[in-house]
Amino acid sequence: MKRKLEETSAERPAGGVKEKIPAYFIVNIRITDASKRNQYDEYIAKVKPIVERYGGKYLVRSERITAMWDSPKPDRVIIIQFPSKTRILQWLSSPEYREIAGLRTESVEGETIIVEEI
Repeated sequence: MKRKLEETSAERPAGGVKEKIPAYFIVNIRITDASKRNQYDEYIAKVKPIVERYGGKYLVRSERITAMWDSPKPDRVIIIQFPSKTRILQWLSSPEYREIAGLRTESVEGETIIVEEI
């Protein structure tokens, strides 16, 4: 089930001045159909420069994962830091990202969350 992206500002007042709050885009990926791996690899190659144009910095892009306790193990984990939640939402709704998003949605499954710093 797809949820509509919430379009709220990621700014916090600090002494009368708005301060950006860093936000993290976190994705757990499951590759359920190995025959579509090439399509996902194409997405991986194309998405990085778009992420960086919107101020995103990859902190983790790995398939070296250890599941703890009874947690399911994803095939890939991505953590991207952005200057704010607003920048994440701008990136996701940008024409250049929307053009390649189908490469991901048609080739893998996963869970995605946005986490803001406190």
